[in-house]
Amino acid sequence: MRNFSKIGLMLVVVLFAACSGNGQNKPAEPKKEEVKAMENKLEINRTEEEWKKILTPEQYYVLRQKGTDAPFSGKFYMHKEKGTYACAACGNELFSSDMKFDSNCGWPSFDRELAGGKIKQVRDTTHGMIRIEILCAKCGSHVGHIFDDGPTVTGQRYCVNSTSIAFEPEKKSDKK
Repeated sequence: MRNFSKIGLMLVVVLFAACSGNGQNKPAEPKKEEVKAMENKLEINRTEEEWKKILTPEQYYVLRQKGTDAPFSGKFYMHKEKGTYACAACGNELFSSDMKFDSNCGWPSFDRELAGGKIKQVRDTTHGMIRIEILCAKCGSHVGHIFDDGPTVTGQRYCVNSTSIAFEPEKKSDKK
């Protein structure tokens, strides 16, 4: 029995060492110069103290600290109204309702962004994963992540936090 315990412990140690890797497969972190260059290209540059005054605590957590809404909880998850979705921090229009689809993932999903470089894509290696983070190109706020598992022709799924976006309903025309 004692030998079995020793073998089990050794197995756990070996597996842990194998999963942690030797550093060769770790993705490169963005260089400080690259991050600074992106910040300098933003139209809106505010200090974190300024953002704290403008945003609610929940918005600050998601938009500025790269937090995430709880799945299936966001106000735009099952939202069906026609209109435009914009960055909740600065109002930069990001998506339209015709880009939205139900992905059953727990967050609002879009298959593409509005034209004109509204979103910046950045490699994200946090939480032991390799993903593509999407940021508002105007203010640098965290919007969500993009994945290559979308069901539409684009094959993309922009997985967005409801807290990161605001909604502007489509204006009703007076056609009679």
